[in-house]
Amino acid sequence: MKVIIAGAGSVGSSIARELLAHRHEVLLVDPKPEVIGRSGLRGAKWLIGDACELSTLKEARVDEADVVVSATGDDKVNLVVSLLAKTEFGVGRTVGRVNNPKNDWMFDGSWGVDVAVNTPRLMTALVEEAVEIGDVVRLLTLQTGVSSLVEFTVPADSHVVGRTVGQIDWPEDCTLVAILRDQKPVAPSRDDVVDHRDELFFISTIAAEDELRRLLAPQTESGGEGQVRPAEAGEDEDDAFDG
Repeated sequence: MKVIIAGAGSVGSSIARELLAHRHEVLLVDPKPEVIGRSGLRGAKWLIGDACELSTLKEARVDEADVVVSATGDDKVNLVVSLLAKTEFGVGRTVGRVNNPKNDWMFDGSWGVDVAVNTPRLMTALVEEAVEIGDVVRLLTLQTGVSSLVEFTVPADSHVVGRTVGQIDWPEDCTLVAILRDQKPVAPSRDDVVDHRDELFFISTIAAEDELRRLLAPQTESGGEGQVRPAEAGEDEDDAFDG
């Protein structure tokens, strides 16, 4: 895979190092020549220039890239690079770094960004994920702001404990994609039983997140929250699974 990274600072260099370790072809674009010497990257290609200039992107042969990553410390630069890569060169996948959470709303399809990586928000989500047992935590926004990766750590008193995945009536636009159990990932099936301390990972539309929260909320005495629908008598459990 050919990846072009705009910005060879600490973030861009770290991304490049990981990609090179996985044997991808990496080209870094940065206006400062001195970054080459201090990066310590072996195997990377370099282009010194302004990634916001069409001439620089043409020289980088952006049209041949599989992915363009905008990883500079300037949100304006990251937006412009993503937009040019998508509209002028037809790059299939763009990833934009968000430095200021206030600018997060701009990093979407209208600016050519396929995936926005909001580092401050991601760090906040990881902190919440570590401590917020029993609540749905958004880890990452995907697909130009339409979908997200969310996590739910099952508390001991949750009404879903002991239920199979197929017995839970998941929201229509929400899919359980993985269960992390005892530090090991499990591909969920309808017969898997949800247990205390399981970490459930979902791909969900932003709109469906609230439905998921209501579903997984602590069950009240009246049964108004946390609806779990067991399979009806004579009903195939597959029919009871909607996720």
